Amino acid sequence: MTVSHPVLALGGALLTAAGHVWYVPALAELRAGTDRPLSRRTAAAACLSGWGATGAVAAVLLMSGTWRIPCAVAVAGTAVTAGLRLRAAVQHRREAREADRHWAQLARYGHRPPADPDRSRRTLAVLVASGLATALTTATLLLVTGVASAFTPD
Repeated sequence: MTVSHPVLALGGALLTAAGHVWYVPALAELRAGTDRPLSRRTAAAACLSGWGATGAVAAVLLMSGTWRIPCAVAVAGTAVTAGLRLRAAVQHRREAREADRHWAQLARYGHRPPADPDRSRRTLAVLVASGLATALTTATLLLVTGVASAFTPD
C-alpha cells in the first residue's frame, strides 16, 4: 500500500463529514415521505447516494492496496447518483407540466399562479455578477491609472 492511500482516505472522510450540510437536509426530505414531491425525494436520494459513495471510497481506500477497487466504487457511486439525478429532473419537468395544467384550469375562474419561485435566485445572481463586475472594473481602473501602485509598500 502506498502512502497516498491513507492520506486520500482521510481527505475523503473529511470531505464526507463536511458534506453534512447537503446530506442531512436530503435525509430530512426523504423522511418527510409523501409530504414532498417525488422529484425532490429522488433528488435527495441522489444526494445521499453521492455522499455515501464518497464515504465508501474513503473506507475502501483504507482497506485496498490497489486503485482498482476504489475506482470501481467511485464509478458505481457516480453512475447511481447521476441516474437518480436525471430521473429527478425528468420527474420535476413532469410535475411542472402538471402544475401548469392545473393553473390553466384554475385561470378560468380568475385564479393566478404564484409568483415565479426562481425570481429570487435570478436577483441574487444579478447582484453577485454586478458586484464582481464592479470589483473587476475598479481593480482594472486602479491598475491602468497607476493609483494601485500607491497602495503597495516599497
